[in-house]
Amino acid sequence: MGHAGYKNLIVWQKADSLAYSIYIETSKFPKDEIYGITSQLRRAALSVPTNLVEGTGRQGKKELKRFLNIALGSLAETEYLIDFCLKLNYFSQKQHKKLQNLRQEVGNLLWKLYISL
Repeated sequence: MGHAGYKNLIVWQKADSLAYSIYIETSKFPKDEIYGITSQLRRAALSVPTNLVEGTGRQGKKELKRFLNIALGSLAETEYLIDFCLKLNYFSQKQHKKLQNLRQEVGNLLWKLYISL
């Protein structure tokens, strides 16, 4: 795919946007959560675009598929944690809907890319 080819992928752009949105929203979480759910949600969300970067930087479809598989797992974890944060009232219904819609969009694009390989 070549150097920085991932930046042209819509799935990467959306995953980057999701990770960024999660960083912004979690900055408003209670400070005592910094090493708890804030850290865990950020790590899960950031794992999606970073695995896309790593996968597209490798040679061969098999390697890319492996990193996409990790990204899909991280996205599933992100989905759960976004829902869990709603239960804790760390997200408003509006924030939750926005993040889950974006997460779903990333999931659909990731899956399409995965099965196309």
